[in-house]
This record gives sequence, C-alpha cells and structure tokens, in this order.
Amino acid sequence: MQFRHACLESIATVLPDEVWTSAQIEQRLAPLYERLRLPEGRLELMSGIRERRMWPAGTRPSAASVAAGRKLLGQTRFGRDQLQVLMHSAVCRDMLEPATATFVHHQLGLGGTMQVFDLSNACLGFLNGIALLGAMIDAGQARAGMVVSGENGRPLVERTIQHLLSASLDRNAIKPYFANLTIGSGAVAAIICHEDELPAGAAPHRLVAGAALAETRYSELCQGDSAGDGLDMQTDSEQLLVAGVEVARRTWEEFKRATTWNEQSADRIICHQVGATHRRKLYETLQLDLARDFSTFETLGNTGSAALPTALALAVEQGAVSTGQKVALLGIGSGINSMMLGLEW
Repeated sequence: MQFRHACLESIATVLPDEVWTSAQIEQRLAPLYERLRLPEGRLELMSGIRERRMWPAGTRPSAASVAAGRKLLGQTRFGRDQLQVLMHSAVCRDMLEPATATFVHHQLGLGGTMQVFDLSNACLGFLNGIALLGAMIDAGQARAGMVVSGENGRPLVERTIQHLLSASLDRNAIKPYFANLTIGSGAVAAIICHEDELPAGAAPHRLVAGAALAETRYSELCQGDSAGDGLDMQTDSEQLLVAGVEVARRTWEEFKRATTWNEQSADRIICHQVGATHRRKLYETLQLDLARDFSTFETLGNTGSAALPTALALAVEQGAVSTGQKVALLGIGSGINSMMLGLEW
C-alpha cells in the first residue's frame, strides 16, 4: 500500500467534559462485587484505565462528529466548499439509514459537490478512512476530504452496568462484559489533501505507505449489536488479545516491507488504545521501544475508532510529534482486521 501525493493537512479532537472513573463504576457495581467477593480496584488494575469520558445522555454520534469537524474547520486552510469527500467512520451511528455522515454534512454546512458516506469497520474505521481518502487523492478523484468519527460509549457502559446488577451471573459469566467497562467517548476529525493544495512552506505531514491484514476466522471474539437505545457487546478479551497481537505481528512485517522502516525507524508510535496489557504485549511481540509510545487509554479508555486518531491529535497538540519525525500508526479492530500506516511529519 503506497501513497504518492496524500498528506494529513490537519487533525482535531473534542472530548466530553463528564469523567467516569473506574472507581466510580465499581461503586455502582458494589452489589455485584460484594456477592462475588471481587476486590475493589480490579477494573483499573486489569486495564490500566483510571477514567474515561462520556457525552451527555442522548448525544447522537453525529453531534460528536460535528463538534470535532467544527474545531477542525477552525484550524484548517480549507473552506467548506473545497472539500470533496466526507466519511463518517465510527462504530456508533445515528441510525441505519440515512448515513450518519449526511447529518454531519448538513450541520457543518459543507458544499454540495462531494461524496458523503459512512465507512465503519469496528475500531479500525478511521484508519480505513484515511487510507481510502489517500487512495482517492492519488487516483485524482479528490483534492481534499474529511474523515470524522464520533463515538458514544455511554449507552453501552450504562446497559452493561444494569445487566451485571440484574442478572444472576457468576465470575466466569461476567468475563464477556469486562471489556465494555473500559469503553469511553470521544470525537476526532482529519483532513487529507493532495500535497499541491498545501501552502508554500507548510510541513506536508506526508502519508507514506501502509499494510493491511484480515484474519476473519476470529470474527466471533468480539461482537456488538444494537439493543434498544444502547449497544450490546460481548468480548472474549483473553483470546482477542492473543489473536489480535498475532495478527498485528504479521501486519507489522508487511508494514516494514511497504515502508522500508524497521523497529528503530519510527520516532513516535501510536497504537489502538485498548489498555495496559494489550500495549505491553504488542510492543514486546513487535520488539518496539515502549519509550516511543504515546498513550491515552489511562484517562480516555477505549474510544473505538476515535481512539488512535485522538491519540495522534493529542500527541501533536502536546508536542510529542514534531516536524520531520516518522510516525507509525498501528491499528487493529475486531474482525480481526489490522492496518498500519506510516506518516512523515
């Protein structure tokens, strides 16, 4: 997967104000903890997640994406009529039809001469959107476009807490619900453009190359579906970790061939934000330097498709990514699908 002219022109993230700590979630689950004699602090200890953020009740995914899109439009050189593609890439959607991207498009006041559609692929959707838009730019189908994601984890976490308190579950039976409690909310947006659209002297943030791998025999390990006004999801966390890291290992080998990078090439590495165990196992398996990692899961949890690009946006804001550096984006999503992209910042 090679790119010739595509650049990441700008990226922006918006986070909810409401903070839910792991300790607060455990307090709500106190009857379950007491009945099963579970130790307090278990959630943070196992995941490394101290807190996550939530949008107000009733927030639509499109509204979250609009917030990120508006912030992005305030910092980009592109006008609303210059964008030719809009993709909404979140797991969460307002409804099945029409595309959630249509609501985002209308509320952002974007131009009419453009393609507007949803692209959803679990936690990998945003990276898929970047790669697709980069390919469209290289093919001459567009000069600039926007990818957005608005993830709302509140309904899933609320529904999970209610189920754990109302159902008669033993220790083994609660395991498929553990991953749900690590979920948070967030929104992110990015503009990908042709290098010739950048102003003279601007750093290009060039999209270099990437690799993708599918291992769909593992598609049963994490499955979610709509349930009333929420989402119902069950995950075999232990098997998903083992299988996911193995798929990532193979993708990494393809990524090195595509970019001609090695384990020391990337100045900054950003992976999908799952938790402490996943990060440690991933870096050990790929033989990468953990000091080059930039993580957000400790305070944001797992925000689905918004997780990795949000980490990138915050790394840029905080000066952890600077001009001239190589950045490796290591994405993975249930299915299992993996995509890794290389940026020259």
